[in-house]
Amino acid sequence: MKAITLFSSAGIGDLAIKASDIDILVANELLSDRVSLHRRNFPKTKMIEGDIWEKKNEILETTKKLLGGDELDFIFATPPCQGMSKNGQGKLLNGIRNGTKSKFDKRNQLIIPTLDIILELRPKVVLFENVPEMENTVILDENENPVNVIEYVKRRLGSEYAGKAEVVQFADFGVPQRRSRLITIFSRLDHIKEYLYRNNSLIPERTHSKRAVDKVSPWITVRDVISDLPKLDAKNKKLAESTIPFHRVSVLDPIKYWWIENTPDEKGAFDNQCINKKCEYKENPTHGATHDHEGINRANKTTPLYCLKCNELLPRPSAKDKETGELRIMSGYTSAYKRMAWDLPSSTLTTNLSYACSDQKLHPEQNRVLSLYEAFKLHTLDQFPYVWEHEDGKIAKDTSIREVIGESIPPKAIYLIIQHLLKCLNKEAVYVMPDQLSLIHH
Repeated sequence: MKAITLFSSAGIGDLAIKASDIDILVANELLSDRVSLHRRNFPKTKMIEGDIWEKKNEILETTKKLLGGDELDFIFATPPCQGMSKNGQGKLLNGIRNGTKSKFDKRNQLIIPTLDIILELRPKVVLFENVPEMENTVILDENENPVNVIEYVKRRLGSEYAGKAEVVQFADFGVPQRRSRLITIFSRLDHIKEYLYRNNSLIPERTHSKRAVDKVSPWITVRDVISDLPKLDAKNKKLAESTIPFHRVSVLDPIKYWWIENTPDEKGAFDNQCINKKCEYKENPTHGATHDHEGINRANKTTPLYCLKCNELLPRPSAKDKETGELRIMSGYTSAYKRMAWDLPSSTLTTNLSYACSDQKLHPEQNRVLSLYEAFKLHTLDQFPYVWEHEDGKIAKDTSIREVIGESIPPKAIYLIIQHLLKCLNKEAVYVMPDQLSLIHH
């Protein structure tokens, strides 16, 4: 079977395709750093580097040549999500209000050349992956008219293709990470259309759930995946390193370390209480949050920084006020400087996964953030062969690795989805019986 991938990045999603014995003929990526990693890991794939708008014809010509008259089975496309994500939408709305940004994010229009390629190559199956917010994203079509992006996809593909967009929680598929993404699948094959009609879905049945139920295992947790690794401590360089490649963390400055070492299990540093041995008052108000005018969940700036009983400084994130020079509670998200839970999958790994101020990225009990090696395991990268080396043999920078992980799909999840689609392609997938179907719809 043959496939091409668009917005291929460093090839993390492509691992699932390769593991499914599907030949990736062509890949396209804009960023040179990621192109280099992709070429190192997928030497048999023709990587076309550059903007998809400019490289569209080259992608088409190269794919047709390599197909040699055969049909294309898959197109896997992961358009950039920054303009669609909650964070991206918040920045966009704020920019619109203050007049610094136009109403529509041009990055979201990358779906247009993507569909041009799909319509020309006519793959049997099209698989899109993006953030859940894609469902409600509005773009300008080729005629400058505003349109919902999913409706635009359906309109462009026309009656030849049938499909559906579904939000998938990857923890439900054995990924030790709570990461929700919109999976949109279309096919032109009649038997897959029939399967979609009967089952109302092209996503396989979940393999895991928060609580074990019949035929479904419990979520894989942080404890399951990283509890047996050597301990690290961000207090000094000697304690912050190990002999395992990438299992290391940055040393924290003393004040941040103080906040973290006093943060209890599954709690955030903003909620730390008095540690004065003569006081130890435990009723200081915690760091609540409300949605501001931008729709962002920000921390309450009135949360006390000093103990209400003894007036000692609390080990809570603080910063010097620029005007007064006095310490004040740090503004930001309530999930910053917060420990992960041992017995849940991790929160979504973002490009900031190695920062203490990121969303729930403190180790469950050790005084540090996640190591990159732990991130590999939580992203299921340890289950697929991948090297963090460029074409010239140089090891990728930590910042680059974090970005790739934060912007990619866990390969195990996409592998299971592709395996199900292969069963559909081969007419091996089991139809849901009518009585079962009625239960789904109700």
